[in-house]
This record gives sequence, C-alpha cells and structure tokens, in this order.
Amino acid sequence: MERKLKLMVLGAHPDDAEFAGGGLCALYRCHGHDVKMVSVTNGEGGHHLEPGPRLVERRRAEAARAAAVIGAQSEVWDFPDGQLLPTLEVRHRIIAAIRSYAPDLVLTHRPNDYHPDHRAVGQAVQDASYMLTVPHIVREVPILRRDPIVAYLPDRFTKPTKLQADVVIDASEKFEKVVDMLACHESQLFEWLPFNHPEMGTPPTDPGERRAWLRAWVQQRFRNLAELFRADLVDALGPERGLAVEYAQVFEISEYAAPLDLESRQRLFGFLV
Repeated sequence: MERKLKLMVLGAHPDDAEFAGGGLCALYRCHGHDVKMVSVTNGEGGHHLEPGPRLVERRRAEAARAAAVIGAQSEVWDFPDGQLLPTLEVRHRIIAAIRSYAPDLVLTHRPNDYHPDHRAVGQAVQDASYMLTVPHIVREVPILRRDPIVAYLPDRFTKPTKLQADVVIDASEKFEKVVDMLACHESQLFEWLPFNHPEMGTPPTDPGERRAWLRAWVQQRFRNLAELFRADLVDALGPERGLAVEYAQVFEISEYAAPLDLESRQRLFGFLV
C-alpha cells in the first residue's frame, strides 16, 4: 500500500460524521487509512428528556463506540450544542486540530444547511482553510505547507444552491457498517429523533428488532439521497452500475482549500472505484 491517507470529519454533532460520511469513513478504514471523526459541539441539546451534563457524557461514549466499529478515532469538543457560532475561538480550534492531524482530506458541512450548528462549522472550516498556512495565526501549532482538500458532506437543500456532486462513490458494500455505527448512537436514533420526527415511528424495545427497524429507516433515507443524485452517479459510474447504487456518498469540493486536480482525485478516491 502507498502512504497512509488521513481523513478528518469535522461535524457539528456526535453523529454527523456517520450520517453523512460514514460510508467513506468505513471504506478508508477498510483500505488501511486513518480516520478521525470530530464533533465540534458537545451534543448537549440532542434530547427531549436527558439533562445536559449527563447527555454530554453519554453522547461522547456513543461517539467512541461508533468510531470503534471501524477502528476510527473520535473526539467530542466542548462547545455548547445548539449555540455554535463561527467565532475566532472556534476557528482557531479548528486550525489547531487540522494542523495537528495533517489530514489529506477534510469533510464538513456546507455553509448553507438547515441546522445553525452545521452552518457555523462549515463557515469556520471555510474561514480556517487559508489560515492553516499562515505562521502568525495560532502560532503554537506549526503550519501546514499546503491546505488539505476540503469536501462538503451531502445534504438535500437546494437554496441558495444545490450540492454540486464533484465526487460520487458507491458505498453500498459498507451500508451494514454504517447501520452498526449509527446504532451506537442510541440516545439519538432510538430516543431523540423518533421524538423529534414522529414520522419515524416508535422503535422496538428488543435489540434485534431495533436494528432491523433502524436499518429500514436508514436504507430509505440513503435510497432517497441516491435518487436525488442518480444522474451524477450514472455519469460517474456508467449506466449499469450508476442505476443500481442504493447507498451513495456524494461530496462537493470547497473552493476555499486545495483544488481537487486529477492527481489528488486519484490519490484520495481512485482506490475506491
């Protein structure tokens, strides 16, 4: 194998990496590359009953278990959930984290998204990108000589612009791993989200039935995403394979970091074809 790659996911909440980028994370680990999944907030807002401090520890443990499913690293920071802004403090923490880990590829949210925490993280990563190479910013952590590639996690929002499918991947072989990762986030998938989204229905209490219930919901969610980007999948993978994909990973490349040229595309994604 060539040099190990490093993938860093900067999400707003402890389950964001798995929801939107779990397939790519699982594929990277399967091929022997390193993955770090970071939650910028502490997740304290993600429940209807559990009090904040206790929920924070619970969600930190859930994130660690989910990352362990694929052998990834996990970090949950202490910024309050539901209250995040793209401040200098957040930007500097992100600059320090990216410099310290030196990833080849960073995944994060788009700056236009339904959740204010998602928008704040996307904006902070965008603002941090060039500053990674500036020595007098966050002086205590050595600079990177060049930016990593930064890609936006997929979403379904169309205003002001729809996600541009610069990279599309068939991650169907890792679907079960993603379900296993999401199942670790019990406070979210079996408690908070069914409360917040009653259309999900009520999850069973039996553990085996719970996973089957979760699998069906996740399968439908990702099938919808694949349909949304079906034309891009066909263009990238050809009609036969593109039409058959049920679990796709779709990413837009940020213009504010390193460009995705032919060499970097082959290096970061070529081994997944």
